[in-house]
Amino acid sequence: MLQVELSASVRDQFGKGAMRRLRMDGKTPAVLYGSGTKPLALQLETTLLYRELVQLRRRNALVTLTLDNGDTHHVLIKDVQTDPVRDTLIHADFQKIDINEVRRFAVPITFTGKSIGVDLGGRLIVENDTVVLEGVPMDMPDDCELDVTDLDIGDKTLLSALDLPGSVTMITDKDLVCVKVDVAAQEIEEETEDEEALESEAAEEEETVAEEGE
Repeated sequence: MLQVELSASVRDQFGKGAMRRLRMDGKTPAVLYGSGTKPLALQLETTLLYRELVQLRRRNALVTLTLDNGDTHHVLIKDVQTDPVRDTLIHADFQKIDINEVRRFAVPITFTGKSIGVDLGGRLIVENDTVVLEGVPMDMPDDCELDVTDLDIGDKTLLSALDLPGSVTMITDKDLVCVKVDVAAQEIEEETEDEEALESEAAEEEETVAEEGE
Protein backbone atom coordinates (compact mmCIF):
# COMPACT_ATOMS: atom_id res chain seq x y z
CA MET A 1 0.00 0.00 0.00
CA LEU A 2 1.13 3.52 -0.76
CA GLN A 3 2.56 5.32 2.29
CA VAL A 4 2.60 9.09 2.74
CA GLU A 5 3.35 11.53 5.54
CA LEU A 6 1.28 14.55 6.57
CA SER A 7 1.61 17.14 9.31
CA ALA A 8 -1.31 18.70 11.16
CA SER A 9 -2.00 21.03 14.07
CA VAL A 10 -4.54 20.57 16.83
CA ARG A 11 -7.37 23.01 16.16
CA ASP A 12 -9.02 25.16 18.85
CA GLN A 13 -11.28 27.21 16.55
CA PHE A 14 -14.87 26.15 15.89
CA GLY A 15 -17.99 27.49 14.19
CA LYS A 16 -18.74 28.64 10.64
CA GLY A 17 -17.05 32.01 11.00
CA ALA A 18 -13.89 30.50 12.41
CA MET A 19 -13.82 27.88 9.64
CA ARG A 20 -14.13 30.55 6.94
CA ARG A 21 -11.22 32.49 8.45
CA LEU A 22 -9.19 29.30 8.68
CA ARG A 23 -9.71 28.55 4.98
CA MET A 24 -8.89 32.15 4.05
CA ASP A 25 -5.59 31.68 5.90
CA GLY A 26 -4.76 28.71 3.66
CA LYS A 27 -5.70 25.96 6.08
CA THR A 28 -8.22 23.12 5.88
CA PRO A 29 -10.15 21.95 8.96
CA ALA A 30 -10.14 18.22 9.64
CA VAL A 31 -11.08 15.68 12.30
CA LEU A 32 -9.26 12.58 13.54
CA TYR A 33 -11.32 9.73 14.98
CA GLY A 34 -11.20 5.98 15.62
CA SER A 35 -9.70 3.38 17.95
CA GLY A 36 -12.27 4.23 20.61
CA THR A 37 -10.81 7.68 21.28
CA LYS A 38 -12.55 11.04 21.36
CA PRO A 39 -12.54 12.84 17.96
CA LEU A 40 -9.76 15.40 17.68
CA ALA A 41 -10.15 18.65 15.70
CA LEU A 42 -7.21 19.40 13.39
CA GLN A 43 -6.07 21.81 10.72
CA LEU A 44 -3.70 21.21 7.80
CA GLU A 45 -1.93 23.39 5.26
CA THR A 46 -4.32 23.37 2.29
CA THR A 47 -1.62 23.50 -0.40
CA LEU A 48 0.23 20.47 0.99
CA LEU A 49 -2.96 18.50 1.61
CA TYR A 50 -4.31 19.23 -1.87
CA ARG A 51 -1.03 18.13 -3.47
CA GLU A 52 -1.15 14.79 -1.66
CA LEU A 53 -4.82 14.24 -2.45
CA VAL A 54 -4.18 14.72 -6.18
CA GLN A 55 -1.51 12.01 -6.05
CA LEU A 56 -3.74 9.69 -4.02
CA ARG A 57 -6.83 9.93 -6.25
CA ARG A 58 -8.50 6.48 -6.45
CA ARG A 59 -5.63 4.91 -4.51
CA ASN A 60 -5.43 3.40 -1.04
CA ALA A 61 -2.85 5.05 1.18
CA LEU A 62 -1.60 4.58 4.72
CA VAL A 63 -0.95 8.05 6.10
CA THR A 64 1.46 8.77 8.93
CA LEU A 65 -0.08 11.85 10.52
CA THR A 66 2.25 13.84 12.78
CA LEU A 67 0.67 16.43 15.08
CA ASP A 68 2.25 19.58 16.47
CA ASN A 69 1.95 18.14 19.99
CA GLY A 70 4.37 15.35 19.05
CA ASP A 71 1.79 12.57 18.63
CA THR A 72 1.97 10.34 15.54
CA HIS A 73 -0.93 8.28 14.18
CA HIS A 74 -1.43 5.80 11.35
CA VAL A 75 -4.59 6.87 9.55
CA LEU A 76 -6.70 6.40 6.43
CA ILE A 77 -8.28 9.30 4.56
CA LYS A 78 -11.98 8.47 4.91
CA ASP A 79 -13.66 11.54 3.44
CA VAL A 80 -12.75 14.81 1.74
CA GLN A 81 -15.33 17.54 1.19
CA THR A 82 -14.80 20.03 -1.62
CA ASP A 83 -16.67 23.05 -2.90
CA PRO A 84 -18.56 21.80 -6.02
CA VAL A 85 -18.19 25.15 -7.79
CA ARG A 86 -14.68 26.31 -6.88
CA ASP A 87 -13.24 22.80 -6.32
CA THR A 88 -11.56 23.99 -3.11
CA LEU A 89 -11.06 21.91 0.03
CA ILE A 90 -13.66 22.30 2.76
CA HIS A 91 -13.00 19.51 5.27
CA ALA A 92 -11.16 16.19 5.66
CA ASP A 93 -11.80 13.14 7.84
CA PHE A 94 -8.99 10.85 9.05
CA GLN A 95 -9.60 7.45 10.64
CA LYS A 96 -7.01 6.16 13.10
CA ILE A 97 -6.23 2.47 12.53
CA ASP A 98 -4.15 -0.37 13.95
CA ILE A 99 -1.68 -1.30 11.17
CA ASN A 100 -1.66 -4.92 12.43
CA GLU A 101 -5.44 -5.28 12.11
CA VAL A 102 -6.87 -7.15 9.11
CA ARG A 103 -9.07 -4.89 6.97
CA ARG A 104 -10.76 -4.90 3.57
CA PHE A 105 -9.78 -2.57 0.76
CA ALA A 106 -11.04 -2.00 -2.78
CA VAL A 107 -7.89 -2.21 -4.90
CA PRO A 108 -7.79 -0.98 -8.53
CA ILE A 109 -6.73 -3.28 -11.37
CA THR A 110 -4.34 -1.88 -13.98
CA PHE A 111 -4.06 -3.48 -17.42
CA THR A 112 -0.73 -3.71 -19.23
CA GLY A 113 0.17 -4.63 -22.80
CA LYS A 114 -1.94 -4.61 -25.96
CA SER A 115 -3.91 -7.76 -26.63
CA ILE A 116 -3.55 -9.83 -29.79
CA GLY A 117 -7.31 -9.58 -30.28
CA VAL A 118 -7.24 -5.79 -30.27
CA ASP A 119 -4.47 -5.86 -32.91
CA LEU A 120 -6.78 -8.04 -35.01
CA GLY A 121 -9.61 -5.52 -34.76
CA GLY A 122 -11.36 -6.65 -31.59
CA ARG A 123 -12.17 -4.50 -28.58
CA LEU A 124 -11.04 -4.88 -24.99
CA ILE A 125 -13.96 -4.94 -22.54
CA VAL A 126 -13.23 -4.46 -18.83
CA GLU A 127 -15.88 -6.16 -16.70
CA ASN A 128 -14.22 -5.47 -13.31
CA ASP A 129 -11.56 -2.81 -12.69
CA THR A 130 -11.38 -3.19 -8.89
CA VAL A 131 -11.19 -6.12 -6.50
CA VAL A 132 -11.87 -6.30 -2.75
CA LEU A 133 -8.92 -7.73 -0.83
CA GLU A 134 -8.46 -8.53 2.86
CA GLY A 135 -5.24 -8.25 4.84
CA VAL A 136 -3.17 -5.93 7.00
CA PRO A 137 -2.59 -2.48 5.44
CA MET A 138 1.17 -2.90 5.02
CA ASP A 139 0.67 -6.05 2.90
CA MET A 140 -2.02 -4.54 0.69
CA PRO A 141 -0.87 -3.90 -2.92
CA ASP A 142 -1.23 -0.40 -4.33
CA ASP A 143 -2.86 -1.96 -7.40
CA CYS A 144 -3.14 -5.33 -9.15
CA GLU A 145 -1.50 -5.60 -12.58
CA LEU A 146 -2.88 -7.84 -15.30
CA ASP A 147 -1.12 -8.40 -18.63
CA VAL A 148 -3.67 -8.69 -21.46
CA THR A 149 -1.15 -9.26 -24.27
CA ASP A 150 -2.13 -12.90 -24.93
CA LEU A 151 -5.89 -12.28 -25.08
CA ASP A 152 -7.30 -13.10 -28.52
CA ILE A 153 -10.81 -12.35 -29.82
CA GLY A 154 -13.23 -14.41 -27.74
CA ASP A 155 -10.79 -14.88 -24.85
CA LYS A 156 -11.47 -13.78 -21.27
CA THR A 157 -9.55 -13.61 -18.01
CA LEU A 158 -11.09 -14.23 -14.59
CA LEU A 159 -10.23 -12.41 -11.39
CA SER A 160 -8.60 -15.63 -10.18
CA ALA A 161 -5.73 -14.88 -12.61
CA LEU A 162 -4.58 -11.89 -10.53
CA ASP A 163 -1.20 -12.37 -8.86
CA LEU A 164 -1.65 -11.46 -5.19
CA PRO A 165 0.68 -11.48 -2.17
CA GLY A 166 0.32 -14.68 -0.14
CA SER A 167 -0.74 -12.70 2.94
CA VAL A 168 -3.74 -11.16 1.14
CA THR A 169 -7.12 -12.83 0.54
CA MET A 170 -9.49 -12.02 -2.32
CA ILE A 171 -13.02 -11.34 -1.08
CA THR A 172 -14.55 -10.66 -4.50
CA ASP A 173 -15.76 -13.78 -6.34
CA LYS A 174 -12.69 -15.16 -8.15
CA ASP A 175 -14.84 -16.62 -10.94
CA LEU A 176 -16.02 -13.21 -12.15
CA VAL A 177 -14.72 -12.06 -15.52
CA CYS A 178 -12.08 -9.37 -15.18
CA VAL A 179 -11.50 -8.54 -18.85
CA LYS A 180 -12.34 -10.01 -22.26
CA VAL A 181 -11.80 -9.33 -25.94
CA ASP A 182 -14.89 -9.20 -28.14
CA VAL A 183 -15.46 -8.56 -31.82
CA ALA A 184 -15.40 -4.89 -32.77
CA ALA A 185 -18.61 -2.87 -32.49
CA GLN A 186 -18.56 -2.23 -36.25
CA GLU A 187 -18.53 -5.96 -36.99
CA ILE A 188 -21.47 -6.51 -34.64
CA GLU A 189 -23.33 -3.69 -36.38
CA GLU A 190 -22.66 -5.17 -39.81
CA GLU A 191 -23.80 -8.62 -38.66
CA THR A 192 -26.98 -7.12 -37.24
CA GLU A 193 -27.66 -5.23 -40.46
CA ASP A 194 -27.12 -8.44 -42.49
CA GLU A 195 -29.52 -10.35 -40.24
CA GLU A 196 -32.13 -7.60 -40.52
CA ALA A 197 -31.74 -7.57 -44.32
CA LEU A 198 -32.23 -11.35 -44.49
CA GLU A 199 -35.29 -11.14 -42.24
CA SER A 200 -36.71 -8.38 -44.43
CA GLU A 201 -36.14 -10.40 -47.59
CA ALA A 202 -37.78 -13.44 -46.03
CA ALA A 203 -40.79 -11.36 -44.97
CA GLU A 204 -41.16 -9.90 -48.46
CA GLU A 205 -40.98 -13.39 -49.98
CA GLU A 206 -43.68 -14.64 -47.63
CA GLU A 207 -45.92 -11.69 -48.61
CA THR A 208 -45.34 -12.41 -52.31
CA VAL A 209 -46.20 -16.09 -51.87
CA ALA A 210 -49.34 -15.16 -49.94
CA GLU A 211 -50.46 -12.70 -52.63
CA GLU A 212 -49.91 -15.27 -55.39
CA GLY A 213 -51.94 -17.80 -53.41
CA GLU A 214 -54.88 -15.41 -53.34
